[in-house]
Amino acid sequence: MLEVRLLRARVEVTILLADVHAFLDNLKGPLNLVGFRTKYYEYLIRTVLELLDIPTDKLTFVTGCLIIGRLLLPTHPRLQPRRLRLAATITEHDAKKAGAEVGQQVERPLLSGLLYPCLQALDEEYLDVDFQFGGVDQRKIFTFAELYLPRLGYTKRAHLMNPMVPGLGGGKMSASDPTSKIDLLGTPEVVKKKIKAAFCEEGNIEENGVLSFVGAVIIPISELRKERILAAQQKQEAVENLAKPFVVEGAPDDAVFSIGRDEKWGGPSHYSSFKALQDEFAEKKVHPGDLKNAVTKAISELLKPIRAKYEVNPEWKDIEAKAYPSLKDEKAVKKKEKVYHPPPPGKGRNTAKPPAGDAAAPS
Repeated sequence: MLEVRLLRARVEVTILLADVHAFLDNLKGPLNLVGFRTKYYEYLIRTVLELLDIPTDKLTFVTGCLIIGRLLLPTHPRLQPRRLRLAATITEHDAKKAGAEVGQQVERPLLSGLLYPCLQALDEEYLDVDFQFGGVDQRKIFTFAELYLPRLGYTKRAHLMNPMVPGLGGGKMSASDPTSKIDLLGTPEVVKKKIKAAFCEEGNIEENGVLSFVGAVIIPISELRKERILAAQQKQEAVENLAKPFVVEGAPDDAVFSIGRDEKWGGPSHYSSFKALQDEFAEKKVHPGDLKNAVTKAISELLKPIRAKYEVNPEWKDIEAKAYPSLKDEKAVKKKEKVYHPPPPGKGRNTAKPPAGDAAAPS
């Protein structure tokens, strides 16, 4: 949620839609599909920020193709020699090490995978940014950029990182693994099914994607909603139509998350911080099933207005169809025509078998 706080603080934010980078990362997708997917993600990001009431006038989207176009422009007076110096400065070992945590690891990696960290480091210069923000899985690329950009005569940038939210299976969340994540256009039925199957071991707070999602997404959004309601009340504005925090009726004023339970099971529990919830889960005071039910309800509520925006936007639907074509759209499945092949002489079902007594005697 750091991007949200930066935008609320009126910081100029540039989001790089890394289409070329995705193509270079072991060919995750052809360039034409990757191009549509960048537009699809821009729709998603803008819609989410709009629903959170976050100002976007300081937000800019840039594609990797634009930056690559600048890098490959042979007539540019600065870029040609810099490009050659880059190739003559970076070692194969350092490039491979920098991309180890973000690129797909395969038995026979392509040369394109070595370009990935180089391009991401150069993005800082050609986007003219003061700092780069990413997950902790980007730390090796950030270290790589801090080492090599000054050698090319560029300014060393600052780097901000946030912790990675575990996937629903307990490991790293991955876009290539649908079971590890919740799609922002997911239906309530799909959300319920995925959360039900998610890893959420009782007392485990380390590799717990369900619990981590509460701390990384649900509670921060709940806090935003409380702030908005408080600001409206101070201005004596109506609050009935504002989105409510993820608490049940009767929750204390400082609560930002509630787990609803029937009274016979102890009644609802309320939490004023993620730390409070985390501590109770570690002490096994919160059952995984109760946590999953609360998270399922909160996520479904979060995604409902996003889906509503999607359903009334034909351009967004068209982009999604082009970005993620179904198997039937990609390849027309043709039924094989049955061709009759006659059996060899003396073979087949209808071949008359000779009587037992007519069998030829061995000579």
